[in-house]
Amino acid sequence: MYRVWNFVERYSILLIAGAAVALIWANVAPQSYHALVDYPLWFNDFVGTDAYRWMTAHGAAHGIEAIGDVRRVLTPHVLVNDVLMALFFASAGKEVWEAVILKNGALRGRKAATPLVATAGGMLGPVAVYLGLAAILGSDLYDAVAHGWAIPTATDIAFSYLVGRLVFGAGHPAVRFLLLLAIADDAGGLIVLALFYPTGTLAPAWLLLSLGAALGVFGLANWLPRRLDRGHPLRPCSTWTRRRLGAWPYVIAGAVSWYGFQQSGVHPALGLLPIIPAIPHEERAFGLFAEAEQYLTDLLNRMQQALRYPVEAVLFLFGLMNAGVEVTAVGAPTWPVLAGLLLGKPLGILAFGWLAARPLRLGLPAGMGAADLFVIGCAAAIGFTVALFVTSVAFAPGAVQDAAKMGALFSFAAAPMALIAGRVLRIRRQVRG
Repeated sequence: MYRVWNFVERYSILLIAGAAVALIWANVAPQSYHALVDYPLWFNDFVGTDAYRWMTAHGAAHGIEAIGDVRRVLTPHVLVNDVLMALFFASAGKEVWEAVILKNGALRGRKAATPLVATAGGMLGPVAVYLGLAAILGSDLYDAVAHGWAIPTATDIAFSYLVGRLVFGAGHPAVRFLLLLAIADDAGGLIVLALFYPTGTLAPAWLLLSLGAALGVFGLANWLPRRLDRGHPLRPCSTWTRRRLGAWPYVIAGAVSWYGFQQSGVHPALGLLPIIPAIPHEERAFGLFAEAEQYLTDLLNRMQQALRYPVEAVLFLFGLMNAGVEVTAVGAPTWPVLAGLLLGKPLGILAFGWLAARPLRLGLPAGMGAADLFVIGCAAAIGFTVALFVTSVAFAPGAVQDAAKMGALFSFAAAPMALIAGRVLRIRRQVRG
C-alpha cells in the first residue's frame, strides 16, 4: 500500500484546497462566486445543462435576455461535474473492476465476504437513519429531502483510509478491511447513482451507443490484434497497435460512451466506465491502490498513471465548484445527512459485520473483533467527495441542496469520533503486520 501521506496527497490535498477556497469565497463574496460557477461558457446542442432552465435561473444575473434556438449551456459547474469528474470515476472504477474481476482480486472469494456484507450495512444503515430522522422532523422536511436518501451512503476512500491508519496503524487487519469496504461502497455508489439519479428523461436506447463503443474498441484494438498474432511469438500486430495507436482508440471510444450516457439520462460522469474492461490489462490484481501498479507496463495501468495529475486538478475544481456554501445555509436538511453518516454508518457496519461474522459464520480477519468493526464504521462515516457529488445531483440548486452539502462537509467530525472511539475501546495500533 502507499504510505499514508502519499495516498492522501494523491487523492485529497487539492480537493481540500478547492473546498477551502470555495467556502471562504462563498462567504466573503457570494455573488462573484456564484457568477463563476454558473457562468455560460458555451451555448450549444451537445453538452451541458438545459438552456431554458439556465436562462430562467441565471440569465438575468448575467445580463443575457435571449440565447437563440439552442438546447444546452455549458457552465464551469457542469464542465467539472458532468465531464471532468468522469476521469475521477474512471480511476476509481478501474480499481473496483480489477478487485472484482481479476485473479486474486481483493473483492473476490470468501476473504471479501464479510467486508461486502458490512458494506451493505454501511449503506442501508445511513438510509434508515436519514429517512427516519427526516420523518421525525416533519412531513414537510421528509418530502423535501427524501430524494437525497443516497447522500449518506457515501464513503470518502482517501480520508477514511487515513483515519483508519491513524487509529489502527499500518499493520492492523482492520485497515485492509476498511479499504475493501470503502472500495465496495464506491462500487455500490456508482450503481445507485446510475439507477436512481438520472440527469434527465431516461432514454436507455442511448446506452447501446456506449455498449457499442466498448465492444467495438475491444474488438478492433484489443481482440483482433491478438487474434492475428496467433502463432507469431513477436506479436507484430499487437506491437504495431500499441506503438502507433496507443491509447487513442480508447480515448475516442470513451468520448462516444460519455455522449451515450449523457443522452440516455444516466449521469455522464459514469460514461467512461464501460470502456475500462476493453483496455489491455494485467491478468491478475496487485491489490487496491498497490504501489507496484506504477511500474506495470500494461495500457490500463499506464493510462491511470497518466491521469494522476489531471485527476488531482479535477478534484481541486470539484471542491471549488461544489463546496461553496454559505455558513448560514445550515438548516433542517443538514441533520439527516449528518446523522445518516455519523450514526447510520457505524451502526450499520457493526450490525451487518457481526451478522456476517457470527450467524452467517463468514468470520473476521485474525486479530479483529466487534470493537474494530465499530471504529471502522466511524472512519467510513466521512462522506465528503461522493456525498457532495450525490447532493449536487439529488437536489436542485437552492436552500435544500446547500443545507445538505453542509451535512456532507460536517461529516469530517467522523475523524475525531473514530480517534476517540479507538481510545475508549482500547484499540491497539499495529505498525507492522
